[in-house]
Amino acid sequence: MNLLKWIDNLLARMEGWLVVGMLWLMVLLTFVQVALRSLYAYGHFYWANALLGYMDGSGPFVSLLVLWLTFLGASLLTRDGKHIQIDIFSGLLPKRWLPAREAILAWVSLFICAVMLKVCVDYIRMEMAFGGTMPFHLPIWLAQMILPAGFALLCFRFLIRALHEGIQLVRGTP
Repeated sequence: MNLLKWIDNLLARMEGWLVVGMLWLMVLLTFVQVALRSLYAYGHFYWANALLGYMDGSGPFVSLLVLWLTFLGASLLTRDGKHIQIDIFSGLLPKRWLPAREAILAWVSLFICAVMLKVCVDYIRMEMAFGGTMPFHLPIWLAQMILPAGFALLCFRFLIRALHEGIQLVRGTP
């Protein structure tokens, strides 16, 4: 369990830096686009329009970064137990059953993320077979690797949570 916690902490640090870097990149690209559009539209600087032509791929790239940020953020929130939980039984169950509920929810969440991971891997294989491209003639499946990677991160986080809750349940500690 200590090795899993060490890996979890390392992943959290890497994810945190990626989130910060991607967010800054999104803000920078969007700001530059808006500034260049404004310079061209209101200041009639034709060089700004020429520069915008070189930034054609930045809009879809920013949209792709949103997807990456979503999965990295979901992974970090799951690590801290702050992820979205849909649970109708918390108010209905006696307090002594709550640890069992937590363990069951963690294992069910792990199973659902594992199924989604399998679906995403199949999707990437299909994208690889059909060979679509994005700007700079890169294969589109490279950008979509966040789908299986994101669900793999979530699987890892729910596995740690499920093991922790299971151990706590067996020990009888809260």
